[in-house]
Amino acid sequence: MGCVTASNAFAWSWNDSLLLATRTPVSKARPTVRFGIQARFLGVVLAATVLTLVLLAVALSQQWRGQQELAAIGRDGMRQMVEVGVRQRGEALAMQLADSLANPLYFFDLYGVGEIARTALKQPDVVYVLVFDPEGRIIHDGSGDIPTFGQPMSDDFASEAIVASSLHVQHSADLLEVAVPIRIGDQLQGGARVGISLREPMLRQEVALDAMSTRSRAIAVDSLALMSVLFAGLLTIAAVLSLMVSRGLVKPIRRLAEAAKQVEAGVYQVDLPSHRGDELGELQRGFLRMTESIARHEEEVSRLAYSDHLTGLPNRLAFRERLDLRLISAHAEGASVALVCIDLDDFKRVNDTLGHDAGDEVLEQFAGRLRQCIPFESDHHAQAARFGGDEFVAVVGGVDARGAAHQLAEAVLNELQKPLVVRGRQVYLGASVGITVFPEDAQQARDLIKNGDIAMYQAKSAGKNCLRFYSRAMDQAVGNSVALEDALRGAWDRGELSVCYQPIFALANRQLVGAEALLRWNHPTLGEVAPTAFIEIAEQSGLIEQIGRHVLLAACEAAQRWAEPSQGWVNPAGAPFVSVNVSARQLRNGELPELVATVLQQTGLSPARLHLELTETAVLGDEIHASVQLARLRASGVKVWLDDFGTGFSGLSHLRRVPVDGLKIDRSFVADVLQDPDDLALTSAIIAMGHSLGITVVAEGIESDAQFAILRERGCDQGQGFWLGRPMAEIALREQMAS
Repeated sequence: MGCVTASNAFAWSWNDSLLLATRTPVSKARPTVRFGIQARFLGVVLAATVLTLVLLAVALSQQWRGQQELAAIGRDGMRQMVEVGVRQRGEALAMQLADSLANPLYFFDLYGVGEIARTALKQPDVVYVLVFDPEGRIIHDGSGDIPTFGQPMSDDFASEAIVASSLHVQHSADLLEVAVPIRIGDQLQGGARVGISLREPMLRQEVALDAMSTRSRAIAVDSLALMSVLFAGLLTIAAVLSLMVSRGLVKPIRRLAEAAKQVEAGVYQVDLPSHRGDELGELQRGFLRMTESIARHEEEVSRLAYSDHLTGLPNRLAFRERLDLRLISAHAEGASVALVCIDLDDFKRVNDTLGHDAGDEVLEQFAGRLRQCIPFESDHHAQAARFGGDEFVAVVGGVDARGAAHQLAEAVLNELQKPLVVRGRQVYLGASVGITVFPEDAQQARDLIKNGDIAMYQAKSAGKNCLRFYSRAMDQAVGNSVALEDALRGAWDRGELSVCYQPIFALANRQLVGAEALLRWNHPTLGEVAPTAFIEIAEQSGLIEQIGRHVLLAACEAAQRWAEPSQGWVNPAGAPFVSVNVSARQLRNGELPELVATVLQQTGLSPARLHLELTETAVLGDEIHASVQLARLRASGVKVWLDDFGTGFSGLSHLRRVPVDGLKIDRSFVADVLQDPDDLALTSAIIAMGHSLGITVVAEGIESDAQFAILRERGCDQGQGFWLGRPMAEIALREQMAS
């Protein structure tokens, strides 16, 4: 199909994008405002009022309790003061009686004793005065006829008063007694007892307490009145504030909310007053400016949201929405739609060699060519988009969508046969194209895109720069790949993976000089799994790094055993070497030199007897990084070989920049070296080029005596193949070495 240059060939214009971006928004249930600012403010005021009432009640309760406690403390204090005063008075009166009664009592002068006792009885609150002898019999009670004279004292205080050796105080609820012994020298003459009433002092105390309580209650009433006034003032202030909040804050905010709803619905002409000079006025004016800005930039925002900024093509989001609409329409009409997934091959090489700016220019040029290849016939309705990176996609409809998609893919591949000119340099790129069709392959857009990606990656696996149609078998292949990856995890620990060795011979004398370590997988149910089936899976999943460490360690341990005296080597340094394949991922992670050094130290293997094989494409993908890593390996004494030489971007300049010790001619050249003169010439040229650089040349895939002879004739240094020796277990190889 030829390419057509026409601006209207690209059927999906920006009007379609803007239509998608500005279509009427789907109404969504918005939460109703159940508790607005005013309601919340009133709630806060009510809560504050209730809290104030509670605090007021607590304060009044505390005040009442404080008054009660204060009254109790005052009562106790005053009682103690009364008791102390009465006691001090009683003690003084008793001591005075003891001094006054000593002589009259000694001379038993009842008249003198009576005068002194009656004088004491005349004191206020003195209830009784008793003068008694040492045996506790009453001598005088202050009366005129002394009716109790000579009678023993038998009241409650008598016993302690008789035996008191010094001033002794006793009291009851309404009486305090002070007893004192009366002595002349050491001679006890008797004693005196004075009883003082506590009723009168207590009555005076109660009167004072009642007066204090009355005053306290008056203060409490005054405090309650003051708090009530303050509370009423608080309610008034809250009401005024509520009114101000309602009119000055809530209503303007509600108007702003209504205006925001209009803007959300796409109506940008809103009516808001902007004359206020406060913060709300600033907010309203800011909202109006924001609305105007949204209206100005809506088209630009829509364009950015649905456009790829680099190529101008619709982006993934826009294409996905358009594809959904196309599928809905096709389903209703019973039509078919084809999806074409395009991925540029080796685009990373452009970024790495020419820079990312040049890579962006390549993408722009390819997008232009893709537009040219879109058929503009109205029955196809083709559209294209950039999904990201170097991945593009196109959708084709019409009566024969499958055929139109095939024509589009062929046109894209043909266009890429022409070089892209970037900054004066010609860049050649290929593309891997995957095609899937609705409704045969999938019903949903996401499944259709997934199937297109699967088909595209199948095209890459098939050698790139080609197209593949999606099939159910591809899904099965992807499923098998995932299952193999799961089974491969832990396969080494389970003993399913093993290492065998294919001998390498010097072609000049056919002497065994080394062996290549080859990984084999014996699955418990699948049996022997081909290395081509699981090595790539291990590489893609990252398992190759873990498995590679195990293989390197096992191979070095085996090579160390080959140099044992039992093998017949007088000089262990001359024992056969072992070559181990290293993946591109192991080389890129930067840890390969440290890993090799650790394994050599653990096994004791001489570095010169370890050869590391790296594919040409892995080394040349990032020459600078590879050169640094390989230089470190070679400096340690390890040999580096370039595997599958001739299948990548071979060239003398690459070999000069990448330090290697040997190269292995790919088996595809050796296979036809007898029939194809070009292969023989290329093989001879590779041998000569390697020797000119001082590099050992090894031929792979020698399957006959004639191939062996012609390679030896052309000067090839070493070789391996089924004719020389098949891969074998280490034990078999050691037997062959010993024979």
